[in-house]
Amino acid sequence: MKIFFLKLLKNVRFLLFLFSFYMVFGQKALPKKVVVIDVGHGGVDSGAVGANGLLEKTVVLDVAKEMVRLNDSLLHAPVVMYLTRYTDTLVSLADRARLARELQADIFVSLHCNAAVGSSRGMEVYVPSSGNGELIKASAGLGWAILKESTEKLGLQRRKVIPANFQVLRETAGCCPAVLAELGFLTDDVEVEYFLKEKNQTAVALAVLIGIVHFFNDEL
Repeated sequence: MKIFFLKLLKNVRFLLFLFSFYMVFGQKALPKKVVVIDVGHGGVDSGAVGANGLLEKTVVLDVAKEMVRLNDSLLHAPVVMYLTRYTDTLVSLADRARLARELQADIFVSLHCNAAVGSSRGMEVYVPSSGNGELIKASAGLGWAILKESTEKLGLQRRKVIPANFQVLRETAGCCPAVLAELGFLTDDVEVEYFLKEKNQTAVALAVLIGIVHFFNDEL
């Protein structure tokens, strides 16, 4: 009887695994795609600074590293992922975009945290404001996929997908869909406390990653 229940438990775990795999990938086989994650700021450029001293450059690097780890360990590497920086170093905007072009990336996702005077919360995503029409449309689709997954699953306030002329978007818009995701506001007491917790950084990383996977699945 004990052996029977152990086998049953093993089968249940396997079925749960298959269900989770199906929920992520649907019925479509996901080809290997090249994803460049641009880790904002770095080195002498700290980016936004939270009320408690939390730095934007640190948050986005932690989230990006978690995306790499989760892509390999949890999702079994459905995409090939590169970061524009792996340590606390400053990389020029031109070099960030150049990496995407040289790798012939399928998408480019730049990670940042927001700042504002007054009370502002939530995630928003920027897309190229000019360039190839089809790539701009695809960028908007990618932006909405990331925004939808992150706000619905994590409960973050959903802001908008906004056209912008940021250099990293402008210089990648000609080669692949490109977005710049502002994950949250470090000037908001609630959101800065949220990003202080490692488990929440992992949750954001997974949500962004699943949004990317859904975007590729919708393209198939």
